[in-house]
Amino acid sequence: MSDLPDSELAFAGIVGQAELIRSGQLSARELTENTLRRIERLNPSLNAFTRILADEAMNEATRRDQHQADGTELGPLHGVPIAIKDENDVAGTPTTYGGAAVTRIATADSEVVRRLRDAGAVIIGKTTMPEFGIWPFTETAAHGYTRNPWDTGVSTGGSSGGSAAAVASGMVAGAIGGDGGGSIRLPAAFCGLFGLKPQRGRVSTAPNRNLWRGLGTLGPLTRSVHDSALMYDAILGTTAVDDYRAEPLPISFTEALSSTHSPLRIAVSTRSPVRGVSPAPEVVAGVHAVAEMLSALGHHVEEFDPEYPDATASFLPQVLGGVRDEALRVDRPDLLERRTRALSAIGRIASSGRVGKAAYRRGERIAHTVNQVFDTFDVVLTPTTPALPRAIGQLEGAGLVSAARKSLPIAAYCSIWNVCGNPAAAVPAGFSESGLPLSVQLVSRPNGELTILALAQQLEGLIGWPNSRPPHS
Repeated sequence: MSDLPDSELAFAGIVGQAELIRSGQLSARELTENTLRRIERLNPSLNAFTRILADEAMNEATRRDQHQADGTELGPLHGVPIAIKDENDVAGTPTTYGGAAVTRIATADSEVVRRLRDAGAVIIGKTTMPEFGIWPFTETAAHGYTRNPWDTGVSTGGSSGGSAAAVASGMVAGAIGGDGGGSIRLPAAFCGLFGLKPQRGRVSTAPNRNLWRGLGTLGPLTRSVHDSALMYDAILGTTAVDDYRAEPLPISFTEALSSTHSPLRIAVSTRSPVRGVSPAPEVVAGVHAVAEMLSALGHHVEEFDPEYPDATASFLPQVLGGVRDEALRVDRPDLLERRTRALSAIGRIASSGRVGKAAYRRGERIAHTVNQVFDTFDVVLTPTTPALPRAIGQLEGAGLVSAARKSLPIAAYCSIWNVCGNPAAAVPAGFSESGLPLSVQLVSRPNGELTILALAQQLEGLIGWPNSRPPHS
């Protein structure tokens, strides 16, 4: 067993944990035992997991150790425990989408989970999410509230809130999330993490043909940029099942972190893509502080607002159609939340091929307009979300209209990039006066993930956010 204290081991990150195992200082079984002890201690107060796969994980860790003893070539995630958002199939468990309406057991891993296992990861459990990932608050009738490790009285955001709480608290070093309107970036922002939404079609959604009709992508939440790149390199690629395929990249995500780049042209914009939404002063100050850092790094930084057409007529039909698709998969429709049943009913209209295709084509036209900003700039810097983390209980007693009014402004800066399909990342930017995480968003042109990763890596070197640990860890 490594001499590192429990907390140091927990916050060593994916890169550090994998190296400890590879060097023989720690076994996969020992790391998994430590992870399960932290989950046992922290999960009752944070509620990040819907299901903890303790026996399965220990058996998997034992097999990893045997492979290492046998001299088998080790994968890049060898022995590292990883958590999975509960919209992804893990063989032997139900895929609940955050609710109670699915009871049947998945017979096979989803493609992302399969690739994680091929890379050597140990699957430790399934994480909480709002039902079908609809809301930016991880609160459900089936599983209750998921709480933020920085302040248990505030939300983790959503929809990958359980994954964010698990990583931020050091229960795991990495977790899979999904992003259909900000659902990786928003919880990353609320919990002080790095979260990259990749280009549409970069990561497989199989066995599903798509996620929310093309709005959604899958990807990790981590503390460091390097950890994210390592996880992405393990899961990149699509299958014959997938509706979308991204343009191949010349190098890996990990290689992008050490490659040299010329100074970038960066547009700074705090104007909301959604009318009537204004960012809080501390959020604006955080964006300007990061802009100054980027300028000091030698980048050309200029205030400039992209042209943002109203994306509602593209975004909402795809969301409604996606929710309808997922609702039709459940075993017990009567156990769906009232708000979900209402959205699914509305989604019948958006489920037709004609309506869905029209919404996607409208999104392509919006993307053409928005992406003109990249004729002049390499990256757009914006807030990730206009507000600081909200108090727990945002959805308590809220009907569909009330929940939508609370939710849509939170995702104002994120959802436009799901419509466009561009890569975009939430990057920690320090803390508010009350001690809650601040975050900025980096967006690049289509297939520009490598640019975002390299730039985020530079900011991490200045801000040093992986060294910050929440009180509930």
